[in-house]
Amino acid sequence: MATRKKAAYDKAAFARLGHAVQEINDAPCKYGSTLPPVHTMTAYNCISRWTGALGAGALGVCALIAVIRPAEANPRAVVELFTSQGCSSCPPADRLVGELAKDPSVIALSMPVDYWDYLGWKDTLADSRFSARQKAYSHVRGDRNLYTPQMIVNGSAQVIGSDRAAIDSAIKNTTKTEGVMSVPVKMTVSGKQLNVSVDASKMSTAAGRGEVWLCSVSRAVPISIGRGENRGREITYYNVVRNLVKVGDWNGSSGSWTVPLDSISRDGVDAAVVYVQDGNRDKPGAMLGAAMTELR
Repeated sequence: MATRKKAAYDKAAFARLGHAVQEINDAPCKYGSTLPPVHTMTAYNCISRWTGALGAGALGVCALIAVIRPAEANPRAVVELFTSQGCSSCPPADRLVGELAKDPSVIALSMPVDYWDYLGWKDTLADSRFSARQKAYSHVRGDRNLYTPQMIVNGSAQVIGSDRAAIDSAIKNTTKTEGVMSVPVKMTVSGKQLNVSVDASKMSTAAGRGEVWLCSVSRAVPISIGRGENRGREITYYNVVRNLVKVGDWNGSSGSWTVPLDSISRDGVDAAVVYVQDGNRDKPGAMLGAAMTELR
């Protein structure tokens, strides 16, 4: 954070102590009881303001709106950046999402969290559902590593969101796991409806239960920040998730769903993604497949 003295970031200490050592401007902003008072979250409320299912269900597929043009075929990774307008360590990671978004084989998403809002600037893009999702990942890993900027790669690896080398390595390593990004996912638009289809699992073992989610996305959102650690700066946030709608279940067999576009439409939404994730909302697992398309 901006107030910390400049020093080397000790990753070993981060792992050993279970909290971020924030001693340089680009070190992650971590919350937890071991941080100095100005950055301590005395309590974390896991907010469940998730959109209800359009059908019953359990494995995570996140779908962004599709257009008639085809979605990118066979992406190798879905990366999720947990970021905040109130974190001075985040802008390098926010720019990196913009770079990753240019790679058609990577679906890069920004999920702004709200737990730094008390520091003086209320994040205008933050959603409590993203804070809850980040915490759910932490529970699955069994650690306390909740910080910004944090990147989750293919639902299983977590790295500092501004570390491109670590992100590339995590993509390479996670795709070695059976089933990761192996399920074909397709999207089409027919009139005012979005059609989502997921093929059967190619895994030798059962893929388990999971949920299908539809997410709307804004490709680029410039924000002028008036207070807090980034005051006076204009930062562009890329591939910002603006809404989430649960579509249904995926149990390893092929399935298809139809969703009204107006259920996720809002001003500024111009892209769409579908991702299939093992597990469920509260216990998210590995990404099994994804697709992305632009709306305009």
